[in-house]
Amino acid sequence: MLKFGIIGAGMIAPSGVEGAAKSGIAEVVAVADIHPGRLSAFAAKHGIKKTYPKAEDLIHDKGIDAVYIAVPNAYHAPYAVAALESGKHVILDKPFATSYAEASRVVEAARKSGKVFTVGMNQRFVEGAQKIRTLAERGYFGEIYRMRAFWRRRRGAPRLGTWFGSRKLSGGGCFLDIGVHMLDLALYTAGDFDAESVSGAVYTKFGNRGLGEGSWGASDPEGMPFDVDDCALALIRMKSGASVQVEISWAAHQKDGDNHNVEIFGTEADAQLYPGEVYRFDRDLGTNVEAGDLRLPLKYPHANRFVNFFRAILGEEELCVTHEQALKVQRIIDAVYESSATRHEIRL
Repeated sequence: MLKFGIIGAGMIAPSGVEGAAKSGIAEVVAVADIHPGRLSAFAAKHGIKKTYPKAEDLIHDKGIDAVYIAVPNAYHAPYAVAALESGKHVILDKPFATSYAEASRVVEAARKSGKVFTVGMNQRFVEGAQKIRTLAERGYFGEIYRMRAFWRRRRGAPRLGTWFGSRKLSGGGCFLDIGVHMLDLALYTAGDFDAESVSGAVYTKFGNRGLGEGSWGASDPEGMPFDVDDCALALIRMKSGASVQVEISWAAHQKDGDNHNVEIFGTEADAQLYPGEVYRFDRDLGTNVEAGDLRLPLKYPHANRFVNFFRAILGEEELCVTHEQALKVQRIIDAVYESSATRHEIRL
């Protein structure tokens, strides 16, 4: 049984406990958090015996085999590097890091340590996404020449005054938070991660005025300024000739409370991932054919990033999110922010 530790006892941390239980091959034995009340409450709720007030203490616990890092983005890379150097396998919550340079240091530490490292992109495991990915691998869509990915919320910004809106701790706003999900999923589904150029624009129009707050974010408000993006747009040209359009917002004057999807456009068929549906024009019938109930095998039937991580440690399953893929996604994210700041296209 793998001994698993969780760094951070915020809103996303329970997913690590659930994943360990679902795997049947790992158990959570320790948790670390700088907030005493949150730490003790989390440990009591989930029956975790060991608690640490500092991440470093958990990282140096020799009785722990693997760790889940679920803390503010600024600490992702430092904690991941420290854990890998301490001989632990690491699953990191998204986003990978606040910069490509940071992410590269983590990958180098993983290579030197020989330990399993991954970024837990949970949307890759959604059933519809898995099925469309399988069809793409089989060449069902023909040439995938365009992808459109979006996640738009009406009131979905994090609790105002918390670290989520602070560039110093988060590194960025909605594009790093939910944009990374949609961008990653589009590239993964198409099997195309090699970008040639990026044009991006990010905006801060709601959170800085105290508007658009949602219900998420466990951190206590500390009066931090909201200085990150709450809306972001990007156009990515791939070396293959394909293009990716990304639209992200935490807050907007829109009809729907939450609207997100990834759309795939191919020469032979199109698809959307939520839910997994395929559309194609049938010449013989002279009409558009829709396929919603796709009876396809799932590569990851457990549909869980933690189960994949644990099985990869034991050599029982291929790791879903590779170092190379995660680095390429991070590089594109950096380019979106750079393009917005310079108002120029960024060539990669």
